[in-house]
Amino acid sequence: MTAPWILRPIRKQDDPAIAAIIHEVMSEHGCDSAGFAIHDAEVAQMSEHYRGGEACYYVAANSGIVQGGAGFARLQGTTSEQSVCELRKMYYRPVCRGLGLGRALLELLVDEMRLVGYRRCYLETSSRMDRAQSLYRQQGFEEQPNPEGETGHHGCDKFFSRDL
Repeated sequence: MTAPWILRPIRKQDDPAIAAIIHEVMSEHGCDSAGFAIHDAEVAQMSEHYRGGEACYYVAANSGIVQGGAGFARLQGTTSEQSVCELRKMYYRPVCRGLGLGRALLELLVDEMRLVGYRRCYLETSSRMDRAQSLYRQQGFEEQPNPEGETGHHGCDKFFSRDL
């Protein structure tokens, strides 16, 4: 019998695993140059940057090993009155893919976004990440022509949003 997958809030001890996953997945898709999330200062200490309030980050773990995660926070460059969050750093190792974990975590995060009071979610990705784009579309995100906010991710070329 296979151990169950667990979706839970990030802990400080998860920081090295999540940083490694972000680096692995971004490199796998050729998204490791300037202008991608791999270079964000928060990558090394995700638990410090997603402590609750307007932001949270969840990990997917199996047998105690973190294999992926995703989170959200207010979209940089917007005000709290605008109530726009950004889906951030949703990355999974290959062992997680195709199991429905991305869908389950995204649904959980959308519920959390609503509880915090956000009314719309925005995200950026790369045209190289076809499976991610498919998931976002299945979950009601619509592609838009231009970026929003001030994320600093000028390497991204696909932009999506949805009402919550």
